[in-house]
Amino acid sequence: MLASARARADEVGVTPIGTGGGAMLRFLASVTEARAVVEVGTGTGVSGLWMMRGMRSDGILTTVDIEAEHQRLAKKAFTEAGIASQRVRLIPGAALDVLPRLTDGHYDLVFCDGDKTEYAEYLTEALRLLKPGGVVAFDNALWHDRVADPAQRDAETVAIRELGRTVREHESLLPVLLPVGDGLLVARLLG
Repeated sequence: MLASARARADEVGVTPIGTGGGAMLRFLASVTEARAVVEVGTGTGVSGLWMMRGMRSDGILTTVDIEAEHQRLAKKAFTEAGIASQRVRLIPGAALDVLPRLTDGHYDLVFCDGDKTEYAEYLTEALRLLKPGGVVAFDNALWHDRVADPAQRDAETVAIRELGRTVREHESLLPVLLPVGDGLLVARLLG
C-alpha cells in the first residue's frame, strides 16, 4: 500500500515523508495510544498510512489538505490498505481555515507537513488541539540542511528556523529534533 501511495505521489509531484520519518510517526501514534490524530497535509496518504499502523484500532485520523485530488488519491490508498472509511476524516481546505473548527484538547497527535510559512500558526493550533501529554510533529525541520545555515534567509527556511526556536523555548513543550529524512521536530505537551 505504501509503495502505491508513493508512486501516486511521484505522479502528482508530492514529496511524501520518508521511511524513517514514517516509522517515527507510527512509533509516536503507538506510544501515545493515539485514538484521535490530526494531519496537516494529506498528500497521497503515505504519512496517514504510517500513523494508522500505530494508532489504536478504534482511532480516527482527521487529515486536511487544500488539494482535493491529493485527498482522492489518499482515500484510494486507505481503501487499498483495508482501513474502514469511518476511521478517516478527509477534510478539504486550507489548514488555517479548518483547524480552528476542530475540538480543543481532543487529539493525541498532530502531524504538520503543510505550508512551511504557516508552521508557527500550526503550532498555535496544535497546542489548543492536543490533550495534555499529546505530541506535535513537524516534517522538514532541517529543510534540506538550510535551517542550520544562517545565510539562508528565504521565507520557508526562516519560518522553520523560528519554529524550532519557539518550540525549544516553550515552557509547556518537551522537544526533540530527530535527524530522520529531512528532519522531524517532535514535542510533547506537558501537563
